[in-house]
This record gives sequence, structure tokens and C-alpha cells, in this order.
Amino acid sequence: MAVKLLMTWDILPGREQEYFEFVVRDFIPAVQKMGLEVSDAWFTMYGNRPQIMASVQTSSLSEMRSILGASDWNDLTGRLMEYVENFDYKVVEAKSSFQL
Repeated sequence: MAVKLLMTWDILPGREQEYFEFVVRDFIPAVQKMGLEVSDAWFTMYGNRPQIMASVQTSSLSEMRSILGASDWNDLTGRLMEYVENFDYKVVEAKSSFQL
């Protein structure tokens, strides 16, 4: 069963340019190298919701657990935290439609 990792966060005020450079240059290539397939990315323009929602997926729950337990994942999310706040994530069964 394929699973998705749904992640949400808010970009720190004044760090937007550095954040976008980090995501394009480092974050996306790193998650792909870990074996995660980028499936969605959403930016909230208006409303009281997390500013960013992104999802990546793997072919199995065991593969996802392995990736999330690895030091590479912890290092990458630690670097992400230099640019964001309110980071949260959950693992769900993958569906082809939009998921919250």
C-alpha cells in the first residue's frame, strides 16, 4: 500500500527568499534522493491555514518509517526549521485526490 507524508508549515517572516532557494536547491533534491516521490505542493494565499502544504510518497509504510527514522531526514528537517515554523506532518494512505 502506497503512503503519503503530508507536511505543513509557515515560512518565517523575512526569510521567504532564502526559504524558496533552500527548497529548490536542497530540500526537494534531498527528499528525492531518500526515495520519496514529490506528489503535491500547495501555497495558501488567504485564510487561517498553514502557508505551505507539501506531500511526498513511497510505495509502502515500512519504507516511509525507515526514511522518517533516518538521520538524513532529521538533518534535513532541522535545516528546514531555519526557514519555517509550525512544522507538522502525518502519514496517510495515498489517494490520487487532494488530501488533508
